[in-house]
Amino acid sequence: MTLAGTTVFVTTLVLLDQATKLLVKGFSIFGMSHTGMELGESRSLLGNAVRLTFVENPGMAFGISWGDGKLFLTLISIGIAGFLVAYLVKISSAHILPRVAVSLILAGAIGNLIDRVFYGVAYGESELFHGKVVDFIQVDIPDITVFGELYTHFPVFNIADSCVTVGVILLLLTAGKLPAPETSNNASA
Repeated sequence: MTLAGTTVFVTTLVLLDQATKLLVKGFSIFGMSHTGMELGESRSLLGNAVRLTFVENPGMAFGISWGDGKLFLTLISIGIAGFLVAYLVKISSAHILPRVAVSLILAGAIGNLIDRVFYGVAYGESELFHGKVVDFIQVDIPDITVFGELYTHFPVFNIADSCVTVGVILLLLTAGKLPAPETSNNASA
């Protein structure tokens, strides 16, 4: 996969992520509008095993929040996305699997970053850099109790979150295929 191919791959995933979020949240743009779901609304996709459940995440993964640290979180996310772009260029001749892994992580980071930076303003809910991430995929799990908390489903997530998760797992599985720092520009695919 060339850098151009990587760009198309990442862009396609980001567009898919954003399109699904707009369908769930709703939109009104350029004379077109779509109502979307109500916050907290849930619809069956595959019985109760997989549901479309519209929630908004004000913080990081799994709803972890830093209180007033929203701007800091968003700026860190921008820095990470910039690092991932530079790293993809650096490993552009490495084996394809680590490049796909980093591309997935980058696509996920950009997808959720768009929500954090622009959705608050676009929907009139908050200022620039203070938006919430739209999550909507809910997967049922067997009921378990962890540290006194009952869990009946996996935390609600989105396509960007899926990209990051799959990318991290793939990167861990293919870490041996990453070029050594001194040979990263000379490694073969």
